[in-house]
Amino acid sequence: MSTPSQLLWTPSVARIEQSRLHDYMRWLEREKGLAFRDYDSLWQWSVDHLEEFWASIWQYFDIRSSAPYRSVLDAHKMPGAKWFDGARLNFAEQMFRFHQDGADDDKAAIIAQSELRPMARLSWRELRSQVTAVANTLRALGVGPGDRVVAYLPNIPETVVAFYACASIGAIWSSCSPDMGTASVLDRFRQIDPKVLIAVDGYRYGGKDFDRLPVVEAMRQSLPTLEQVVLLPYLNPNATLEQAVPWDSLFSQPEAQAHPIRFEQLPFDHPLWILYSSGTTGMPKPIVHGHGGALIESVKGHALQLDLGPQDHFLWFSTTGWIMWNSQITGLLVGATICIYDGNPGYPDLGTLWKFTEQAELTFFGAGAAYFGNCMKAGIEPEKIADLHRLRSVGVTGSPLAADGYEWIYRHAGQDIMLAAISGGTDIAASFVGACPILPLYSGEMQCRCLGIAVYAFDDAGKPLVDEVGELVVTEPMPSMPLYFWNDPGNKRYLESYFETYPGLWRHGDWIRITERGGAIIYGRSDTTINRYGIRMGTAEIYRVVEELPEVVDSLVVDLEYLGRESYMPLFVVLRPGMQLDNALQQRITNKIRTELSARHVPNEIFAVAEIPRTLTGKKMELPIKNLLLGMPIEKIANRDAMSNPGSLDYYVEFAKRRDAASQGIHSGT
Repeated sequence: MSTPSQLLWTPSVARIEQSRLHDYMRWLEREKGLAFRDYDSLWQWSVDHLEEFWASIWQYFDIRSSAPYRSVLDAHKMPGAKWFDGARLNFAEQMFRFHQDGADDDKAAIIAQSELRPMARLSWRELRSQVTAVANTLRALGVGPGDRVVAYLPNIPETVVAFYACASIGAIWSSCSPDMGTASVLDRFRQIDPKVLIAVDGYRYGGKDFDRLPVVEAMRQSLPTLEQVVLLPYLNPNATLEQAVPWDSLFSQPEAQAHPIRFEQLPFDHPLWILYSSGTTGMPKPIVHGHGGALIESVKGHALQLDLGPQDHFLWFSTTGWIMWNSQITGLLVGATICIYDGNPGYPDLGTLWKFTEQAELTFFGAGAAYFGNCMKAGIEPEKIADLHRLRSVGVTGSPLAADGYEWIYRHAGQDIMLAAISGGTDIAASFVGACPILPLYSGEMQCRCLGIAVYAFDDAGKPLVDEVGELVVTEPMPSMPLYFWNDPGNKRYLESYFETYPGLWRHGDWIRITERGGAIIYGRSDTTINRYGIRMGTAEIYRVVEELPEVVDSLVVDLEYLGRESYMPLFVVLRPGMQLDNALQQRITNKIRTELSARHVPNEIFAVAEIPRTLTGKKMELPIKNLLLGMPIEKIANRDAMSNPGSLDYYVEFAKRRDAASQGIHSGT
């Protein structure tokens, strides 16, 4: 196995000179008189001179606004920084401004395939027509700026159309993937009082059909603010739901094509979408991002860091409940053709997405690190499955990818690709650290800190570290930081989430090391969020579901994913007296998690225990138990005097010893 310092790729002179980042640097020199010797000096300027940098991004990408901004940034403060005050614009308008009626209108905007549908293409002309129709009809149904429209839709073209239609009229979008169960969806949508729900009747995954009409009906009954339900028949073309508006009727109403699309002009900080935290400490937090922040960060990140443009066919495999779906569809903002696949990437085998890469002529193929890890373990050889000669970049995120995963990608996907390993989050709808088309790449390492993002590794005393692991901290405001959490009086949850540890500075909850050459390595979560196979979910959500079972009194779950380790998630349960953890009960627990939350968060194993370790204030000791099971000594992770039940630790100490002994046996071949 290689070390993280091994050089894997150096961009060619042609790749550098053809990159959008190189063009931007030449533009800065030509237009602003700013010459930078390398990426690191450019990054340093971008965080030391925030106003100049973000003003240059606005100008370079020609962000259109119907009213000019008065100032770039009102104050260097977090939270509460106000960006581009006075500007009025629309996120969706940026997408279409390069695709007015013209020669490229027949170019594909979306290429899509799913387990239910063969490959299809939607041109820019067709996309504009459909977005126009849905936007006009939604307006006619009474939807306007600030109204919430929620979607229970898979990753298909109709979802992209619905989102951009909502954005164009100023409605606030929020989506969940249909593989999420009733409890998870209602925990999210119930908080934001939606006016309209757009949902599918069901979906197909792994060759199996899943009827979701009962979930849609439950949402209709449990969301009292709903005025309209739009049903998109997907699994069954003849599906209906009483009193629901059929999706196709959105295009047949007189209003649908009554006039050209009109982009509502909105303040820079008008809400665009509501995303959700994982729910670690309670209900999932509804994170609100603005039109302007999401727009300017998306064009910067896609064009300059990922090197995407109109020549690209861009896939980042995702469900609609993950931030990477938002990243995928915003590829349209830089003119890229987005390529979307709905279904199980391992069905009928792990070659499915590689074959899609050839068929959709991908130039950029992104997925969660777990997917590439699974391909590697399964012995997949992508270059023998599909023609990958068009591929320029491979994207990786969701969890840390070990060094041998980097090597596997270069061995099988091509020697002359950019491996765009990125790390960011739902919280900022952007990347903190990631890719750079003009820098070399080293195994196990992300190439750089992203432009305009003042990210550092901090120790417990709040001091920056170099080449040491610390907390990921951002010291200057970003345009795409959340505006606020929905229904969060006094910003209480917002402040607690990011600014409690280092007041005035953003603490993200990741372990990070900034290398001496300016690269970055992410070592996993420093909090107790379960980031399983790229999908984040809080432990509190799992507890709510598991502890609804009458047999279960208490529970604790940890995920032992760490850099280079395979994910292993045990669930510990305390049962009612007289109950046994037999096969039937284990099946009930796993089925409940699978159907109400996510199949990705079904535990690897379930264990019956006498007690769950708790602090004196009654909090479950998730992080200490996780660290114990990762190999840290008990005296460094838990103070028994600060516990309400110190004797409960003994079981977990023995469990860790048994697991370590078993691991040693495997590695020694015994």
